[in-house]
Amino acid sequence: MQTQLKQQLDAILQSAAQQNRVAGVVAGLTNQDQTIYLNHAGKRDLSSQVDMRDDSVFAIFSTTKAITTTLALQQYENGLLDLDAPARLYLPEIAELQVLQGFGAQNQPLFSAAKNEITTRMLLLHTAGLGYDFFNADYLNLTTHHGYPSVISATKAALKTPLLFEPGSQWQYGANIDWAGLVIEAVGGKRLGTLMQEQIFNPLAMHDTAFTMTPSMQQRRVSMHHRQADGSLTADADFILPQDPEIHMGGHGLYSTVDDYLKFIRMWLNRGAVNGQQLLKESTIELALHNGLGKVAMQNLPGVIPALSNDVVLYPEASKGWTLGFMVNEAQTATGRPAGSIGWCGLANLYFWIDMKNNLGGYWATQTLPFLDQPGYDCFLQFEQAVNQGLTT
Repeated sequence: MQTQLKQQLDAILQSAAQQNRVAGVVAGLTNQDQTIYLNHAGKRDLSSQVDMRDDSVFAIFSTTKAITTTLALQQYENGLLDLDAPARLYLPEIAELQVLQGFGAQNQPLFSAAKNEITTRMLLLHTAGLGYDFFNADYLNLTTHHGYPSVISATKAALKTPLLFEPGSQWQYGANIDWAGLVIEAVGGKRLGTLMQEQIFNPLAMHDTAFTMTPSMQQRRVSMHHRQADGSLTADADFILPQDPEIHMGGHGLYSTVDDYLKFIRMWLNRGAVNGQQLLKESTIELALHNGLGKVAMQNLPGVIPALSNDVVLYPEASKGWTLGFMVNEAQTATGRPAGSIGWCGLANLYFWIDMKNNLGGYWATQTLPFLDQPGYDCFLQFEQAVNQGLTT
């Protein structure tokens, strides 16, 4: 890496950790061969003033989804999972989900049977009808007034929410990949975390990624921080995802480090190849690089629980779609991310991208709520833009 670019990126990280933009951050870059940048700034916990480190452990939230999807694609390759078969053939209980038709007298939810079968492809594309309560007012009504648990509880009951529309008819970001994780377990005959360990983490030497943290990971865990009305950040060391979960939530449940996630990104940059092994075929990689939504449009997401998320509008200057596992931008973004790049983000303001054109991927990790917290998000955008500008100088 050019010394000038490294100094510029270091300065962005240091700036991010000042004036309450973020409590602390770890960011890294990888090419096809190795990690070419990894650094940190700020604190793991503002109340205890423990310093951030390169190997700090984060709840990675929805950046879990790409890993779960990779496992599903491996099963597809091996002939174990038909993406277009009804998912109930593998997991009968998914057929019990009904479609929410609205709310009647006394705010009672009204349901009807789904006309279309949910497929695993719909789950991976977020077109099955499932949502999140922090992005959908009807779902929030269900969790607030009708006893449906939050997905953060990692329980089966939290997944048995109604569909928000007829499967296949719309795009709605939600618990689709959690259900896909259950399909994967049914096909693989083991818990999701075990399958991930055997088929992804061990081959990639991802030793700090798991649904249940090791003692070493717990000692390095970054505390969650909440943005206050006055702009300050307050540490919340007790915020932790369930460590003995009923369900391994394939949509959000992993803990990891930036260095580990860069190894996962590197596998994608190498089109599935790792140390002589082919974790995914190149033909399968190609499937996951293209918008799979067809005429269905990806939507912006309203933040209906302000403590968890602001309104989500990502790269409004570029048309976007959803692939098997990732958001894809179909035009170049203002930060210089090339058209055809894939990536996504996590609720606590974690962001990654995989640029197949330039064989480069990046990951930016904080533990800040709500999502799309502007002070920290702006710093991420500066980081990405500096990287892309550095490619052309």
